[in-house]
Amino acid sequence: MPWTPAAKRYNVRLILLTLLYGVFLTSAVYGFKHHLVGGASAWVVATLPALPLIGVFAAMGSYLVEEQDEYVRMLLVRQMLWGMGFALSCATVWGFLEGFDLIRHIDGYWIVAAWYFGQGIGACVNRVTLGARVACS
Repeated sequence: MPWTPAAKRYNVRLILLTLLYGVFLTSAVYGFKHHLVGGASAWVVATLPALPLIGVFAAMGSYLVEEQDEYVRMLLVRQMLWGMGFALSCATVWGFLEGFDLIRHIDGYWIVAAWYFGQGIGACVNRVTLGARVACS
């Protein structure tokens, strides 16, 4: 996608939130692995890595609102819809398979990874359907 001012702000937010996620996740894993947290603090520490990811969702919403280029906004919406459809489809199929004891349980946070993967599919679909005007990111 083109580097509009809104896209630049979004990328700065995304980098900061990703760094914060890394710090929170590393700290939480270390704290739990070495039995440094317990009681109420364990709930806080376990929740901390989720907060930057929630921030990413908010940053994407802000980007959609701030982006003035309607074509760029449409590309992002298409990618987000692909990501949402892919992630929800994976979660639904997995849920039924798990419910019938055909596969093991996986942690719910993997749905975020599926969502990002689906957005990658959406970026490639944009590229294929809209031609060379769009980069497959």
